[in-house]
Amino acid sequence: MTTKTNMKKKLAAVAVSSLLSGQTMAATLSNTDVNYGGYIKLDAIWSDFSDGTLGSQHIGRDFYVPSTTPVTPSTGEDAVFDMHARQSRFNFGTATKLDDGSTIKTKIELDFIASVGGNERVSNSYSPRIRQAFVTYKGWLFGQAWSNFQNVSALPETLDFVGPAEGTVFVRQAMAKYTVGNWSFSAENPESTVTTAGGVREVTDDAQMPDLTARYNYKADWGHFTVAALARQLTYKTGAADETESSFGVSASGRVNFGKNNLKFMLTHGQGLGRYVGLNVAHGAVYNGTDLHAIDSTSGFIAYQHYWNSQWRSTFLYSYFSADNDTSLLNVTGDPTDMTSSYSANILYSPVKKLTFGAEYKVANREVQSGAEGDLDRLQFSVKYVF
Repeated sequence: MTTKTNMKKKLAAVAVSSLLSGQTMAATLSNTDVNYGGYIKLDAIWSDFSDGTLGSQHIGRDFYVPSTTPVTPSTGEDAVFDMHARQSRFNFGTATKLDDGSTIKTKIELDFIASVGGNERVSNSYSPRIRQAFVTYKGWLFGQAWSNFQNVSALPETLDFVGPAEGTVFVRQAMAKYTVGNWSFSAENPESTVTTAGGVREVTDDAQMPDLTARYNYKADWGHFTVAALARQLTYKTGAADETESSFGVSASGRVNFGKNNLKFMLTHGQGLGRYVGLNVAHGAVYNGTDLHAIDSTSGFIAYQHYWNSQWRSTFLYSYFSADNDTSLLNVTGDPTDMTSSYSANILYSPVKKLTFGAEYKVANREVQSGAEGDLDRLQFSVKYVF
């Protein structure tokens, strides 16, 4: 998704003409490749909720967020239509060849979705937000990037921003990561989401150690397979409370090729995974006034992509999430999500390589512990150009 453009000569010329130290800068820039890329994307989304509705500019109307599917009937349940270009993004990177033959690389990426500011009355202006910003050097990565616990290459091609939202690990955060061969290890930013009295979510940042991950990647002609493990500390230190709980998880994912077609999948299970799966559809733990109780969960997805010909292709997707809530704690947790699932199918047309027109239909269901449930029917059209 990134178009590389060698700008060494232009940058060197600018440096020489504008700075007294131009010769030194030119020598440095002559060893650096500068690249940029991204895409422009327009989304038109028709959403019909069976129970309740989402207000104007709610994030659940910009893309599918499982925890936002209403389960309580209300007035004003007519379908809603939205258009935005907020998923459009831009990235900029460098690659500098060092004297010892190694390369130091940087990348920074921005988009506008899930950001503050703007309105839909006049300007539709939205603040850019940082997606990734990191430097890599001799196997090390420092900065903000996709979690080592997530396999980004397993995500299917969908019009929706995430796609298998409830079934995938999906986290970007600050980290230090080391990759050697097929293995990678990371220490990442910790954060806990805890349910307290009345079902209130509290986000705590009191961990004494980073989240730790280990991952193994295997690649072959038939595709790839990844296994990742996560260990972290859940904390709740508010008022007189000073509680910690351990969290562990494992995720298996990959891609299997069938000629040009492919099958992608992920299966994740763990204790206290919370924000790491399902866009935080369940919290990491429950605080009952005395102790922390980690919430077990299982999630996954399977997606098949079929190429009808060189210009037309489709992705068929099923995704699910299930939480093992402790029913004895329901007086504390309120009525948490018990399970959520979605199906989707799309048709994509690329008249030229980097321009894609698409249509996608999604059906989603969310059920809370009391048995109340709500459905979402969504039809989405998109136009996307990658540069």
